Amino acid sequence: MSEKILVINGPNLNLLGTREKEKYGSVSLKDIQKKCENYSNKIGLKIEFKQSNVEGEIVNFIQDARKKYQGIIINAGGYTHTSVAILDALLAVKKPTIELHITNIYKREDFRHKSLISKAADGIICGLGVEGYMMALNGIKNLLKK
Repeated sequence: MSEKILVINGPNLNLLGTREKEKYGSVSLKDIQKKCENYSNKIGLKIEFKQSNVEGEIVNFIQDARKKYQGIIINAGGYTHTSVAILDALLAVKKPTIELHITNIYKREDFRHKSLISKAADGIICGLGVEGYMMALNGIKNLLKK
């Protein structure tokens, strides 16, 4: 049986492929989802891909993960730096979690250098572009083996 992983994408990630191409490239979130689905099948994971621009919806995704998923990969976008609610939800569900960022948050504006959700993450991937999603899938698979 394959482990089920929830992949959560936060605000503005629905605009990938059209926004700030110099930072994020020209790949859309739908393209990333397809790539993740193909890769997860190869490595024996099942994923559900979700995106929301609404903080409370992301909290609901995380809370719903308690009984449905074995792990979480989260690119919380701007909520990474501001959301105690998302941190609290991740801490409450106690699932293996990978925090993911397409860009290197430490090479960006100072306010992005602080991640509130890192306290709940077992691992963090940043600055490796959309390939970071595949690395996160490998990482969560390895965490689940432990």
